[in-house]
Amino acid sequence: MERVEEISAFALGRVNLSRVPVNRLSTLARYGQLSKAQTIERAPEPRRTALLTAVVRQLEGQAADDALDLFAVLMANRLISPARRASDRDRLAMLPQLEKAARILAKASKILTEELDLVAEAGTDLDVGALWAAVEEAVPRTAVVGAVATVEALVPEDDGSAEAAMREKLALRYNTVRPFLSLLGESDALGAGPAGRRVLAAVRRQPALSRRRVKDRPLLPREVDAELVPTMWKRAVFSNSKLPQGAVDRDAYVVCVLEQLHRALNRRDVFASPSNRWADPRARLLDGPRWEAMKADVLAGLSLSEDAAEHLDQLVRALDAAWRQMADRLEEAGDDAKVEVVVPEGGGRAKLSVDKLGAVGEPESLTWLKNTTEAMLPRIDLPDLLFEVHSWTGFLNSFGHVSDRRTRMDGLLSLVALLVSQSCNIGLTPVIDPENSALTRSRLSHVDQDYVRADTIAAANAALITAQSRIELAQMWGGGLLASVDGLRFVVPVKSINTGPSPKYYGYKRGVTWLNAVNDQVAGIGAMVVRGMPRDSLYTLDTLLNLDGGVKPEMVATDNASYSDMAFGLYKMLGFRFAPRFRDLEDQRSGGPTCPTTGRRRPPGAGRWRPSPATRSTSSGSPRTGRTCSGSPGRSSRTRSGPTTCCGCSAVRATPPRWGLRSPSTGGSTRPCACSPWSTRWATPTGGS
Repeated sequence: MERVEEISAFALGRVNLSRVPVNRLSTLARYGQLSKAQTIERAPEPRRTALLTAVVRQLEGQAADDALDLFAVLMANRLISPARRASDRDRLAMLPQLEKAARILAKASKILTEELDLVAEAGTDLDVGALWAAVEEAVPRTAVVGAVATVEALVPEDDGSAEAAMREKLALRYNTVRPFLSLLGESDALGAGPAGRRVLAAVRRQPALSRRRVKDRPLLPREVDAELVPTMWKRAVFSNSKLPQGAVDRDAYVVCVLEQLHRALNRRDVFASPSNRWADPRARLLDGPRWEAMKADVLAGLSLSEDAAEHLDQLVRALDAAWRQMADRLEEAGDDAKVEVVVPEGGGRAKLSVDKLGAVGEPESLTWLKNTTEAMLPRIDLPDLLFEVHSWTGFLNSFGHVSDRRTRMDGLLSLVALLVSQSCNIGLTPVIDPENSALTRSRLSHVDQDYVRADTIAAANAALITAQSRIELAQMWGGGLLASVDGLRFVVPVKSINTGPSPKYYGYKRGVTWLNAVNDQVAGIGAMVVRGMPRDSLYTLDTLLNLDGGVKPEMVATDNASYSDMAFGLYKMLGFRFAPRFRDLEDQRSGGPTCPTTGRRRPPGAGRWRPSPATRSTSSGSPRTGRTCSGSPGRSSRTRSGPTTCCGCSAVRATPPRWGLRSPSTGGSTRPCACSPWSTRWATPTGGS
């Protein structure tokens, strides 16, 4: 945050650059950051001023992004996760006492129940003394009283006791967050929308609270915003037994506000300006006269009507038709159906069961064809392979200079050597040759800095995608209208704020996820790198909106991808058919709507489904009903890897290349890709909405 304030002192953030295209501003900033100071100083006006302005604006946004990335990592790794683990350990430590008390109470309850049943059958009066005598034959009365006290102490009455206990542990982490409270509270980089203004106002008061001596002057309830304290925090904030009656725990309240800030940042209710990753999502939305001027084109491009209710009615009718079609097919298949709708006894939501759906084996003919094809592939060096592919496609011509001028390097040997070193992850040392001017370290560093970038790699990949689509065999596989997006996860061995935690895949380490989009012509049409292991349905959509090339796919097959009703709606609005391959399908609830046109009811046992009460017209200019971004979306950051033909879907198994300069073509073996149309046929009815 200090770096943000230092850069903001130049006041270039106040310059109105709304008329400058976003891509042009990014290009100027990239060129300025990669240029030497002498080069910028010698640049003529107004180019020099434009370069400096773009660089400072870019650095200011990057500084804000880095600060908030670090805050998100701190909250997730140093505060929330350790507090949850400590709370779980304490609850496990109490388990033996709770088990002993439960056994005592179980014995006493069993005897009480039996004796009360005998009294009820005999119709006599209850003798309390005899009842206690029967209980004490099995369990002493003092043991019963002690067991009751133990249960009352270890098992709170409220249902959220586990979350409340975790927040009490989290409040002990106040000393971890105290050093940066003033930086967060006094920074002008943070802003808020209507839903985040209360949180931001509480953050602004954090520096004063951190300097207050609460031992001399305790914090009172009227001095804090009680509406920001959720139920799970109330016990830690307002009921600390070590403080005077009615006092507020300052440490717990501060950490509570920071947790609310963390959530608000993830929802973008609180944002940073300027910023790239934490910016206001409404900042580039058209409104007013500009939206009215472009509304017709936007609605036509998305095939949407101006009336939101009419659009929702169309979706309901389509979903109703898909349900009826699936029900008819299941009825026609009878006992041979691989999928069945199971209605619980006594009613409730229906579930889809796929217990009869078995795995499809690999035929012997496919194994023979694979082995024969691999034996026919020649053994050549990877540089020779790249040069040969370039002779077919010309993809190396896409690597242009960072200045966008028609500057070409002398020969392509340096570029090919860089692509080999980066795609094989072997570094520059194996490809450096001091006796060859094109392979010296200085020459390779120059080409790497000025030519090999995310945008040039994407342009080269577009040329390869176009060439792949012209092959007759690829055309037999499909027309490019089906895409599969899946993630590959990698542990990053060095410290970086651009990585994220995932105990399931990385243990105590950190890593990144590489989302790869592959079409049914087995061409990688786009990729994106994201931190850690995110809920990736919207990241998948971002990948599809920034494809390198090829035909825009109509159906998108993914794994679970953290699907939600919102994800289905966004994909539908943007022209995609979202068809996730559900895992554990028997746990997926199914429900059909009541069609507004036909009036037909949903299938028996299905859950209720109603359209959203969004009835506003898209002309209102709401971000949810049709406003669009004023600038073209920038390409997401990518790793610097060479062109690849590896499919990222989970059904592919490929032998990794050797760490040398030989071609991996003879060492790899692949199975048929799960991107094939027949692999998603059972997901189609669900994703058809």
